[in-house]
Amino acid sequence: MSVEIVRNYFKENNIDKEILEFPVSSATVELAAQAVGVEPARIAKTLSFYTKEKDAAILIVTAGDMKIDNSKFKYFFGMKAKMLAPEDVEKLTGYAIGGVCPFGNPENTSVYLDVSLKRFETVFPAAGSANSAVELTCEELEQDSKAKEWIDVCK
Repeated sequence: MSVEIVRNYFKENNIDKEILEFPVSSATVELAAQAVGVEPARIAKTLSFYTKEKDAAILIVTAGDMKIDNSKFKYFFGMKAKMLAPEDVEKLTGYAIGGVCPFGNPENTSVYLDVSLKRFETVFPAAGSANSAVELTCEELEQDSKAKEWIDVCK
């Protein structure tokens, strides 16, 4: 189970956070918000895109109510935004669709955090499965995900 990858990652990196596991799906922003009991915007959704070489993933964690702005993405990354095809998601992120998260990813995966998250005291990214999450401050998310940087690529 992919939650075990996150548990091991947290243990190896001395991250003392409880992984919330739900009896219902949290695979979408709306379902996650219902499961956690918060507004959808506080769900930190992890979007996965191809790199220029298409051999690794770029993960962008955004607030649940945001969408990628293609022109901002292209300006920042120097290429058009192309989300991972369903058959490449698990191979390039380490997680199945619905559980993609910014923890314990393959070594060549790059994690970025969108500034849209900074308006919240805490946010809830997935924790490796379609029925899990973890509550983190933005500072904890930045540190625990080993994010490259905060960026502004949403509208």
